[in-house]
This record gives sequence, structure tokens and C-alpha cells, in this order.
Amino acid sequence: MMLRASILTIGNEVVQGRIINTNSQYLGRRLTLLGFDVVLAASVPDRMDLVIEIFNIAHKRFSSTLIVSTGGLGPTYDDITSEALSRYLGEEYVINEEALRMVREKYASRGLELTQERIKMAMMPRSATPIYNTIGTAPGILVRRDNTIFIALPGVPSEMQAMWEQSIEPMLRGISSMRISEKTITVKGVMESTAARIINKLVKENPRIYVKSQPKGMELGTPILDIYIMASSPKYEEAKRECESTCEKLMEELRSIGGRIWDTCLCT
Repeated sequence: MMLRASILTIGNEVVQGRIINTNSQYLGRRLTLLGFDVVLAASVPDRMDLVIEIFNIAHKRFSSTLIVSTGGLGPTYDDITSEALSRYLGEEYVINEEALRMVREKYASRGLELTQERIKMAMMPRSATPIYNTIGTAPGILVRRDNTIFIALPGVPSEMQAMWEQSIEPMLRGISSMRISEKTITVKGVMESTAARIINKLVKENPRIYVKSQPKGMELGTPILDIYIMASSPKYEEAKRECESTCEKLMEELRSIGGRIWDTCLCT
């Protein structure tokens, strides 16, 4: 049986429509490819009672094995996710020494001292393990409770995605029934907006693949793209074949419109 997962997006800016919720889309796709049954994707504002309630709904009503939240880990008064998770779990809301070290080092590298607001980003449920944030300052949170894993990540998409790919997904691969094969290719001479049509077509044709472009050069200058390809299957050999087949199709299409690629399609 597939493990159930819930995705929670926390923030007034999301529910009020001031930003597009790309975090939920990204996580839903990645979790599905990992073999999780995503049963809930919900957004709530920065209100303590509602954040606690949505944790309860995801955990109890939807019987989720994995609950991933984004948003609400920053230094301001309305960043309440960590405290809400502490209250829901019935744990003390404390300064995590490892998280504090992470935060201190981030600010020290900029010649800045800790303030109470910055220390707030190191406060977590007592049993939590901090997740290092390679891009921003607020650490993520990992809590294991019985058979459920709670993960809280920052709401900034670049920070969330980096933490997911570097720390969370490698851990989840160990408990998932699905196997992953992946490859990154570099393309010169094709704008991301042009490559998007090709990528969208490939993804629609095959629900077991994930393709993401990352521009490295100027969109209107000398475009350079890194394109990440990931395929999933119950068997690694099948995932590898899917990854390499997708890579070959992608390279063929990109070269047909002037893309310069020197990579091979050997997926790992």
C-alpha cells in the first residue's frame, strides 16, 4: 500500500492570492514520483488555531505518514509554524542548539549579531532535528512521531527546493517503494521560455518523469540552461530506461532548434 502524504502551505500571502502557490505544485509532483499517495494539499493563513487544526486534519483525518509544510519559519511575529507544530505535538517550544548554531553562523558570516528575532528561527519542538538551509537563514524542522514524519520548510521556493533536494528527498527514498534515476544536462543557445514547450510536452506524455529547467545565462543574451530529469518506477532498471529515453528525446528536440549539448544521456 502506498504511504499517504499531505502538503500544507502556510501564509496569508498564499490564501489571499498575493502569490502563486508553486510550493504545493512542486512538492506534489516530487512526492508522487517518490511513490507517495498525496491525499491532501491545503493552504491556511498565519493563524495559530488554524495551523494547529490543519496539522491535526492531515495527521488524523487523512492518516498521513508524511506531512510537509512550507512557510512560517521566519523571524517575524506572524511566523508561527514551528510554535504551532510544537503545540499540536504537545512538546515544549525550545531553542534547538544545533539550529541556533546554524543561524548564528549565517549571520556571523555577514558580520551581524544575533537578535531575539533571529534567535526565534532556532526555536522548535523539543524532539526536532534541524534541517540546514543552504540558501537562506531559517533552518527547516524534522520531527518523527510514532509512524508519522513531520517536515516544516521555509516558504521561499528556492530555499524550500534546495533543502528538499539536498536533505529531504534522499531520506525519503529510503522509505519509498519507488526507485529514482536522474540526470542533469546543460544546454546552450536555447531560452528557457522556448525549452518550456518541449519540457511541458514530455512531462504530459509520461506521468512518471519530472523535468525542471534552471537558467544559468541571460534569457535574452546568451542563454544557458541546466535541465534536470528524474524518472521513478518500482524497479531501478525501469526508472533508468525512462530517464535515458526522456533525456534522448529532450536532447533531440533541443538540438533541432539550435541547442548545443555536449552531455550524454547516462542516468544514475
